[in-house]
Amino acid sequence: MATSSKDYDFLAIEPVWQAFWKENETARADDFSPRPKYYILDMFPYPSGAGLHIGHPEGWTATDIMARYKRARGFNVLHPMGWDAFGLPTEQYAIKTGTHPTVTNQRNIANFRGQIERLGFFYDWSREIDTTDPQYYRWTQWIFTQLFKKGLAYVDEKPVWWCPELRTVLANEEVVDGKSERGNFPVERRNLRQWVLKITAYAERLLADLENLDWPDSTKRQQAAWIGRSEGAEVEFALESGDKLRVFTTRPDTLFGATYMVIAPEHPLVDRLTLADKRPAVDAYITQASRKSDLDRTDLAKDKSGVFTGSYAINPLNQARIPVWIADYVLMSYGTGAIMAVPAHDERDYEFACKYELPTPRVVAAEGDDETLPFSGKGRLVNSGPYDNLDSDTAKERIIQDLQARGIGEAKVQYKLRDWLFSRQRFWGEPFPIVWLSEEDYRKVGAECKPATPVSYQSDGVTHFAIALPESSLPVELPLVESYKLSGTGESPLAAIPEWVEIWFNWKTGATLPASQPKPEAADWLRGRRETNTMPQWAGSCWYYLRYMDPKNTEQLIDPKKEAYWRTPDLYIGGAEHAVLHLFYARFWHKFLFDLGVVREKEPFPKLFHQGIILGEDGQKMSKSVGNVVNPDTVIAQYGADTLRLYEMFLGPLEAMKPWNTKGIEGIFRFLRKTWREYIDREGGINPKVAGEEESNPETSRLLAETIKKVGEDIETLRLNTAISQMMIFVNHLQKVDRFSLSTARSFLQILAPFAPHITEELWERIGEKPSIVVAPWPQVDEAQLVKAEVKIIFQVNGKYRGDAMVPKDAAESEVRKLAENHDRVSPFLRDTQIRKVIYVPGKILNLVVG
Repeated sequence: MATSSKDYDFLAIEPVWQAFWKENETARADDFSPRPKYYILDMFPYPSGAGLHIGHPEGWTATDIMARYKRARGFNVLHPMGWDAFGLPTEQYAIKTGTHPTVTNQRNIANFRGQIERLGFFYDWSREIDTTDPQYYRWTQWIFTQLFKKGLAYVDEKPVWWCPELRTVLANEEVVDGKSERGNFPVERRNLRQWVLKITAYAERLLADLENLDWPDSTKRQQAAWIGRSEGAEVEFALESGDKLRVFTTRPDTLFGATYMVIAPEHPLVDRLTLADKRPAVDAYITQASRKSDLDRTDLAKDKSGVFTGSYAINPLNQARIPVWIADYVLMSYGTGAIMAVPAHDERDYEFACKYELPTPRVVAAEGDDETLPFSGKGRLVNSGPYDNLDSDTAKERIIQDLQARGIGEAKVQYKLRDWLFSRQRFWGEPFPIVWLSEEDYRKVGAECKPATPVSYQSDGVTHFAIALPESSLPVELPLVESYKLSGTGESPLAAIPEWVEIWFNWKTGATLPASQPKPEAADWLRGRRETNTMPQWAGSCWYYLRYMDPKNTEQLIDPKKEAYWRTPDLYIGGAEHAVLHLFYARFWHKFLFDLGVVREKEPFPKLFHQGIILGEDGQKMSKSVGNVVNPDTVIAQYGADTLRLYEMFLGPLEAMKPWNTKGIEGIFRFLRKTWREYIDREGGINPKVAGEEESNPETSRLLAETIKKVGEDIETLRLNTAISQMMIFVNHLQKVDRFSLSTARSFLQILAPFAPHITEELWERIGEKPSIVVAPWPQVDEAQLVKAEVKIIFQVNGKYRGDAMVPKDAAESEVRKLAENHDRVSPFLRDTQIRKVIYVPGKILNLVVG
């Protein structure tokens, strides 16, 4: 397989070995191997038309190094790759060009795969998956049907962004400052029927199980914050209108300080509470709020705004009459959609109260009676009637007890987490395996297709009921059509394909026929309408790591025996931008599958690592508009894949954010070229320096042992930049010696191989070894070589460094002192002085104190 290159010709070498790995399936994992398993998972990419950017290879190179290292350590390594391929850009391209998304998707995947192969990654391509493959999303649909049957999927009216001009629903990222990104048209909030998953049913487990995960602390904190568990009380306020308003508060001890109430613009009591003279201002404010995203509304940095309804509530503890306001920083989707405002002890409430000149009485005193407002900590209650002088925790318990006794409050745990909005008004997504029936036909269907609690919605006075398609009818495939025009009603483009939507449906067999055909005579056939929403892109990425274990199974999501062998990934690497949503949704689905008995582990990803971001040379995030994007293909053509791989790892700690530096990559390229020249002479043969089997140079043996040990330890801990530094030190040493042994040559290639697989394969064969170096065992560390006969002693005079020397490890202090006094860099500082004290730390420092 080796080339005939005399020089380090990466353009000739790298394609040869890529073809070899592909032909020999070098990275193929074996199910049920007696070797210990090691499953390495990458966050799989969306195959866009733009191809890979320079950030993609960073995390993948790290996992590739780990995969090759673990293989050399005797593990049965599973390192797969696939495509998270449903998504909005492909659909927009289809609408624009009329090209079916499948065609675009396969073209993009082929380009991505080619780029990945040119990087030499150690992927088992026999397990490749594509979330848009019907044989894959068949099982995504199957999981949804199980959620549906268990009562964890329901429909609800939820607000979405609607653009009247474009006649379509827009995603949050398509709306900028209340206008459509495309066309700059005004948008508004509109309620549409949506599928929702009851993720809140798993809130406590999702929070509790974070504790045992080997994840970055910051990621676990973000997950916990997303769940947002709060302990407090739900309190009922009477309204002068005769209505009741319930609020949740984590600080019932501050109830005496509640001086106004705030309700969300969408609250159902808005109309009843708004007095006639306040109506114009309230209507205008609600319209303005409808153009803001939830993120904009809750931004703590933004200026607080609100409008008074004209109505009042009664504080249940002190009977004070307090005004009810409407403000967009309160969301209907969180808690009860209403809050009690305590401006003296909450910064947001304080800013609002100051702006609208509302009272700010202090009811909790800080230690030392500091009266600075707002004060949000705990302290001693003041101005709180019978609760004065109680500490906050005691007062909280006492007030909750009193509220419960009066029937106007209760202790409660609340979560910030909302149920998961699980539908999109798109074409390019997994179709829901759901058919809607009339109430009469719903009664005819067996229980096996129904949820525990009926799921229904009303339209034009008619109630429609949902049933799940039988497993035998899966997958429900997207139709092959020429037009992807928008429905114009806010529904998915699928709604504009009547021959797909309107069907005759056999609920026992799952068979379907277009409704344009005559109804079959059998009684099991019913008139139905397919669900036209599609699943979000998250659906396919919630469980993909399981399918890698058994990608060709047509009977089950995963063979239980294979799941028992591979279990969960041992290492998961991906970007911190997925710290919440992807990881959170995947954990939810995994726990549900655990409850079904499909998987044995409670968590999908026990160990997680986030790689950092590679910035442009200007220190900014890479962007086409800025013009600082680096194309990996260009780098490979100029320097080779091995250089690119090494350089991305050498830039800095893997988790750090670091800028690309074209000058820096030159240094890595020189390192590989130096390595080549130590092994290969100018005629293309083995360098005469490489001779003999036994290493004769003690320093080479010692440094080799240190390098093998450090590189292995650094790979295990993903300190890959320092591993490369150590290998550079070793190559610099080889340049200085007259010869080194074949044994040394082999060992160094083996530890360099995970980082630079192409050049090492080439040199491995040229020195007489049989490829592939991948299957060669990791070299053993000669521990005896790590016991140094000599150590470096630092010489100081009055605590300042003046020189150093290598001395025998067991040298006496008198010997070391004599060396120091005669050292050509130390002796000048001892002239005309007297040594008053000697401080000696064996093996480290000799400090001469003079005066």
